[in-house]
Amino acid sequence: METYLIYIITPIALGLGLLVGRLLQQNKANGIIKQSQSKARQIVKKARREADDIKKNKILQAKERFIELKGEHEKVIFQREKNVGDIEKRLRDKESKLAGELNRTKDSNRKLDQKNEQLEQKLEKLDKKLQAIAQAEKNNIEKLEQISNYSAEEAKSELVNTLKEQAKASAMEYTQQKLEEAKLTVQQEAKKIIISTIQRIGTEEAIENCVSVFNIESDDIKGRIIGREGRNIRALEAATGVEVIVDDTPEAIILSCFDPVRREIARLSLHRLVTDGRIHPARIEEVVQKTKRQIDNEIVEVGKRTVIDLGIHGLHPELIRIVGRMKYRSSYGQNLLQHSREVAKLCGVMAVELGLNPKLAKRAGLLHDIGKVPEEETETPHALLGMEWAEKHGEKKEVCNAIGAHHDEIEMTSLLSPIVQVCDAISGARPGARRQVLDSYVQRLKDLENIAYDFDGVNKAFAIQAGRELRVIVESEKVNDDQAAQLSFEISQKIQTDMTYPGQVKITVIRETRAVNVAK
Repeated sequence: METYLIYIITPIALGLGLLVGRLLQQNKANGIIKQSQSKARQIVKKARREADDIKKNKILQAKERFIELKGEHEKVIFQREKNVGDIEKRLRDKESKLAGELNRTKDSNRKLDQKNEQLEQKLEKLDKKLQAIAQAEKNNIEKLEQISNYSAEEAKSELVNTLKEQAKASAMEYTQQKLEEAKLTVQQEAKKIIISTIQRIGTEEAIENCVSVFNIESDDIKGRIIGREGRNIRALEAATGVEVIVDDTPEAIILSCFDPVRREIARLSLHRLVTDGRIHPARIEEVVQKTKRQIDNEIVEVGKRTVIDLGIHGLHPELIRIVGRMKYRSSYGQNLLQHSREVAKLCGVMAVELGLNPKLAKRAGLLHDIGKVPEEETETPHALLGMEWAEKHGEKKEVCNAIGAHHDEIEMTSLLSPIVQVCDAISGARPGARRQVLDSYVQRLKDLENIAYDFDGVNKAFAIQAGRELRVIVESEKVNDDQAAQLSFEISQKIQTDMTYPGQVKITVIRETRAVNVAK
């Protein structure tokens, strides 16, 4: 029974305990809520008081700021009013000044009108006097015409002709004087630079340009070179593009071709074939191919050695190869590579004398004739072709212009261009440098003499010193001393405009007066 009661009472007690705990927790929570609510009310009141204080402060600050801005605005308005007042005052002053000036202008206009009237009266008097003077001048001219038997136009033309002759003689005298003064200064310095440059450079004589001679030990080798029914010589000509001439010349075979590289390939190939002894078409083609590769390598090596010897750096490999090809090319009998090396050295020395860049001058001098060694035929002048190649391979503008302008195909734009042109003329015009055709040489001398014969009073003309001097003998009755100097000048000008020649031509006019008597 007790156990049963325990089982019944225990759950009841537990339920009551839980109920009591919940009631206590609820009361505690209500107390906390009331406390929180009271604190919240206090915080709200405090926040409202602070907000009211802040609002009052901001209103006071705004009022103070408004008062400050109002004061500043009033100052600005006061200043503007003051400025407007000043402007109005200045305007009133100007108006008063203008009114005074207008009054003065009116007075001056009245005075001017009076002066104009006086001037008009004077002009009328002057017109009358001029008419009287003109009439007197007309009467004087008529009297002079009657006395001199010349009309006014004839006298005027006679006077103009006389003045023309005097002016022409004075101009010639002045021109000759200035030329002499220039020669005393400029020519001496130019000669000094050119002679100093030429003396430092070694030169070579002319060489053959289209024919090579291959020497052999005996004439028996000629038959082996020709081959059965000429097949060997035909194979050699087809492989090299060179005409092989086998004639009665003892111990010699002539190789003829305008391309010096192909001619050199044929010469070296013949030398190898003759030395080896095996001469047949297949062997000829093999040897020619090997020789071509050897020549190509040698061209590059020659170009490199030339560039190194002259101290030129950074040259494009293709330009180096073109420089090497110049070894096998000649111009008027002058080896092109030796000519270009000589021009490069002359340009370097002359650039130093003139205070220019010697390396750039050497570069332009070496490359000035690269257009003469094209691999294919072209109608473009060699100077312009060389300039195109130089521009294509990145050369400087000064160098390209010097290459293109050394024969006056284009306008010169730098000081290097005339230096290259002068050095090219020096290298080509020296004695023994080039081999000229006899007919063209004789024709040039005749043209020089014919130019002199075109002038009145010329009795005889002689081109001497290989066309470097023209001596003109005039008739003393037709040409006086002043006219002789003028004739020399006019002949030189006509030669410059009508002829093309290397170097310069000296014109000497000789006038002679002879008095002959016979003693008996």
